[in-house]
Amino acid sequence: MLNRKLRMGMIGGGPGSFIGAIHRIAANMDGEIELVCGAFSSDAEKSKQTGASLYLPPERVYGSYKEMIRRETELPANERMDFVSIVTPNHLHFEPAKLALENGFHVVLDKPMTFNLAEAKDLQSIVAKSGKYFCLTHTYTGYPLLKEARQQVLSGKFGNIKKIYVEYPQGWLSTLLESSDNKQADWRTDPTKSGASGAIGDIGTHAFNMAEYVTGLKVTKLCADLNIVVEGRKLDDDGSVLLKFNNGASGILFVTQVAPGEDNNIRLRVFGDKGGLDWSHSDANTLYIKWPDKPTEIWRAGESYLGAYAKHNSRTPAGHPEGYLEAFANHYRNFALSVKAQMTGEKPKEEWLDFPGIEDGVRGMAFIETVVKSSLSDKKFIDFEI
Repeated sequence: MLNRKLRMGMIGGGPGSFIGAIHRIAANMDGEIELVCGAFSSDAEKSKQTGASLYLPPERVYGSYKEMIRRETELPANERMDFVSIVTPNHLHFEPAKLALENGFHVVLDKPMTFNLAEAKDLQSIVAKSGKYFCLTHTYTGYPLLKEARQQVLSGKFGNIKKIYVEYPQGWLSTLLESSDNKQADWRTDPTKSGASGAIGDIGTHAFNMAEYVTGLKVTKLCADLNIVVEGRKLDDDGSVLLKFNNGASGILFVTQVAPGEDNNIRLRVFGDKGGLDWSHSDANTLYIKWPDKPTEIWRAGESYLGAYAKHNSRTPAGHPEGYLEAFANHYRNFALSVKAQMTGEKPKEEWLDFPGIEDGVRGMAFIETVVKSSLSDKKFIDFEI
């Protein structure tokens, strides 16, 4: 294994970006990665300010992502960054990722992957040609107990999966917050920056990804109803989607950003003909396993009875809660271990490769476009197509 930290560059994550700080904390958590450079803002002065606050050498803080990638490629191999983390709004995902991959850098990218499905397909081809690793940060599938849930479902423990419920309620956009100079609300509700959808793109893709990841199933048809609840908003802030899966199972996906008092409690319930499971973000260290003929089981994070994937993605003993930052960090660590293995010609462990990638990103963008299409259609169900 490579006997050093991976060197990370960052695009975005400057003043006013909460997710940039989250990425930096997650990347740093396990000692596998160090931030060495960045183009933190399209405003060169703001980029400099952020770089200084992170104690980076001034010569490694750049005024644009193009400058950063060009100048980093000119550095000796033992100095330049190994990969880039891109934490910009949606419309600024594709070009930086494309340029980084084409110049030999691995990529970590915030979700949703691109501005539209066409860009996602192009990026998929670029990743394949590059031979580099690509990680898409769907945070929630980094939780140990969702990894445990996936392994239990795939083992056949619950029989044939029949019903899937996934929900993600928020309340922070219950008013026209984008009219009050709120940077986070502004770009998420702007179709020129966010894309074809608001709530479905922002949080619906998380719910969709979680449902497919834990069950191992693929959505084949859907029927969607999108709403703009807050007057004056340009993109959907609420939506419900009926789902059909490739094994015949049906499901319901519900997201909203206009439920006052709700704060990111994404929840997944999966039921087969033998049993089921229930996990929610508000109690992320607990997994409920349900049976038709015996009491509900309570599985806890950090316990010795968990499987290899959950154990690999845990850091603390039972009773010492791990949360959002640790789940985020699991994706970074697994990505870093896989990149290190590639750099030294080693075979990565299966647990290391268990992070969201390019296929998840393409399916997420297809989900957005299919949901929007369905919501505008008079047909009950339409095919999920890529």
